[in-house]
Amino acid sequence: MTKVDIVNLVAGDTGLSKVKSEEAVETIFNAIKSSLSKGDPVVLRRFGSFDVKKKSARIGRNPKTGEEAEISARKVVRFKPGKYFKLVLNDKSKIKSSSRFY
Repeated sequence: MTKVDIVNLVAGDTGLSKVKSEEAVETIFNAIKSSLSKGDPVVLRRFGSFDVKKKSARIGRNPKTGEEAEISARKVVRFKPGKYFKLVLNDKSKIKSSSRFY
């Protein structure tokens, strides 16, 4: 699924125009990026959470040549799926309409 697919889905489900739907999707993505760039986690209940992890500098190896190379320190985004999301992915039979996850 691409961003265009998400925009089309939002437009179809909400009745908004594609332009307004794209603005809404962009606003959500920008809010997530802004929060993560500040170091704040993003928690979306029943879906999952995003956070930033710092990776320290280390020595790596070029797999093609075997030559050592320094890998600089950096930040990476982690995603941890929520419990409901895991249930949906793995076994839908555990999800009931009376479930607190549904």
